[in-house]
Amino acid sequence: MEAAIDLHIHSALSPCGDDDMTPNNIVNMAILNGLDAIAVTDHNSCDNVEAVMKSAGERILVIPGMEIQTREEVHLLCYFYDLYSLCSFRNQIESCYDGLANNPSFFGHQWIMNEMDEITGEKEQALLTSLSINFDDAVQLIRQCKGLPVPAHINKPSFSVLSQLGFLPPYLNLSLLEYSQNYPLNSSVCLPAKLIFSSDAHSLGQILERKMTISVEELNIKGILESLSKK
Repeated sequence: MEAAIDLHIHSALSPCGDDDMTPNNIVNMAILNGLDAIAVTDHNSCDNVEAVMKSAGERILVIPGMEIQTREEVHLLCYFYDLYSLCSFRNQIESCYDGLANNPSFFGHQWIMNEMDEITGEKEQALLTSLSINFDDAVQLIRQCKGLPVPAHINKPSFSVLSQLGFLPPYLNLSLLEYSQNYPLNSSVCLPAKLIFSSDAHSLGQILERKMTISVEELNIKGILESLSKK
C-alpha cells in the first residue's frame, strides 16, 4: 500500500516552533491533510513525542523521533521502532548538552505538553545549540539504540551534512537522506541512498498534504521504517 508521510515536524517544544504546535493540533492537521504517518522531531529533545502518540491513538501513525544538532552544526533526524528506544537515546544525548539556558523572550518558549495540550513544564536547556557529539559518533549511537539515522535537509545551505562537512561520509553507509523542496538538489551526490522530503514544519500550515508517499507492506512503525531503510 502507499503511505503518505511527513516525518519532520516540530512541536511547541522546539523554540522555533509556534506555540500552537500542540500534540492535538499537529495530529488533527495531519489527519485533515490526509497523512498516514508523521514524526514529531524536536530539536535535541523528545519530551512531547509520547503526548503526540497518545493524542493520535489509532487515528494516525506516529514514528518516535528527534532532530539533533551535532558538534559540527549538522542536523540529523533519528527514528526509532518504539518509545523506549527513543527515550534510551534521549537519555544519552542529554549528557551532550552544553548547559546553556534557553532565553524564551529571544528564541521562544520550549513547552512540554501532555496529550490534552496542557503545559506541564518548560525545557530549561537551550535546544537550538549544538550537542558535544560529532556527526560520525551520533550516527553510530542512533544505530546502537536500534534507530535509523537520516541527515536532514541535505541541500539546505546551512545546518546540513553537505553545508557543514562538504561531503556525505561513504563509510557510514547512510541509506536514507532527507532533502528540502525549498532549495536545488544535486541528486548525484546522494547516490546510492534513498531520498525523501518532509515539511520541517514549525507551524500548522506547513504540515504536508499527501505529497510524499512510500510503499509499505504494513502500515505500522516497523513497516514504515523497514520501507525507508531499503535502498
